Amino acid sequence: MPLPVHSPLRRSLRASVVEGVVAEGVMACAGGAAIMGWALYLGCGPFWVGLLGALPFLAQLMQLPGAWLTSRHGPRRVALVTVALSRQAFLPLVVLPFLPVSPEVKRGVLIAVAATHHGLGILCNNAWVTWMGDLVPSRVRGRYFGRRTAISTLTGALATFSVGSFLDGAHASDRTGLALAGLAFTACVLGALSTAVMALKHQPPRPPAMPFRAARVLQPLRDRVARRFLLYSVSWNAALGLAGPFFTLYLLEDLKLGFTLVALQGSTTALARMLSAPLWGGLIDRLGARAVLRACCSGLVLSPLLWVLAGPDRWWPIALDALLSGVLLSGHGLAAFALPLAVAPSRERPFYHAAFAMTGGAAFALASAVGGLLVQTFPSSHPLLGYPCSALQLTFLVAALARGCAALVSRQLIEPATLPPPSRSRVPSRWLPVSLPTRTEGTPPLPEPATLAPTLASLPPPPASLNPPAAGS
Repeated sequence: MPLPVHSPLRRSLRASVVEGVVAEGVMACAGGAAIMGWALYLGCGPFWVGLLGALPFLAQLMQLPGAWLTSRHGPRRVALVTVALSRQAFLPLVVLPFLPVSPEVKRGVLIAVAATHHGLGILCNNAWVTWMGDLVPSRVRGRYFGRRTAISTLTGALATFSVGSFLDGAHASDRTGLALAGLAFTACVLGALSTAVMALKHQPPRPPAMPFRAARVLQPLRDRVARRFLLYSVSWNAALGLAGPFFTLYLLEDLKLGFTLVALQGSTTALARMLSAPLWGGLIDRLGARAVLRACCSGLVLSPLLWVLAGPDRWWPIALDALLSGVLLSGHGLAAFALPLAVAPSRERPFYHAAFAMTGGAAFALASAVGGLLVQTFPSSHPLLGYPCSALQLTFLVAALARGCAALVSRQLIEPATLPPPSRSRVPSRWLPVSLPTRTEGTPPLPEPATLAPTLASLPPPPASLNPPAAGS
């Protein structure tokens, strides 16, 4: 039977969609083109740019403390407190352009602000994933998150394009510092609003908390299915980290594109993600997350190769990649979010998620540092198949080879056979199926249908507020 129109679950799922939309506004004002604008405004070189790109993934080391906090204090409380703090971390940037300090000190403040935001965001991410794992019924996760991702991504694309145009106008009038300060203030206001919306979601009943033991931290390493996903997470994030922080830098420095065109490239990718997300969600519910993840991972090997083909007089590979990456990243993100939820037992979900995220984040951060060294080591121009390639393009080629290795690793993934059969029922309402399961995997029956809560990105794979850069990823 359908749930009542005003049921807590319906209200929570709708609030999660609204929160995701507002979170995209936060990231448009404080991430992507905005953070690159800060880097260029403060004179950051490739090392600093690589460090800024690595911080969201280096911060994954906070997953273990996040798992402990979530297990001890409950996912809803931890998520609300940490997301409120993380989205106010941009306040120092509001006054940074006007401080009478050296550029080195300002760059240090930028790094500190970014590190604080991402560290608190990871604490929130662990709690949020656990909350959403409780809230969203397993057999409709693909469709729900596909719909949520599509709506959030559309908002993010429009906001990103607006921010890029705003920064270009500010640069032309020599008011870049004032514009960046205004964006930071807007991010803080939207962050407060998103936290208020997140608070509208309820926490469904959970199994009693288990006492913390070191064995719970090591449990994913003893789980054969989890170990394979850990290996894939390391290989894929390492492949992303090699070139991920440098795609936007390539557009701005090598191709000499303005922020507006950079935002247009990102918006095109976001639009492709939006349009394809509901389709991928349905495929995940029918075919399973593993099949979708393997297909998308293999296709994404082509993305860095298209950037190698691009040049100042050849923009079409960038445009083609915006569409290709948008479609494949959408499926990969949803599948990479759904598969760990299926792998992890409900009671141990915070620690499984911590293990997956920490290993992947550490791999990305280390690979980003390696990528920065490659950019500095490779010659500024080197002929390849008759075309001159810059140091950044040679790094993209190495990243493509690494993605190919990760695609081979993805063939070893396992999706637990204990998953409920795919739902073939129609979805009569905007958010929920006709009937809902009354228990989550591995937990005793609960008095109410199982439910789940908010997300960077971004999630998909991280919540919207923590999504990785779209360009070239």
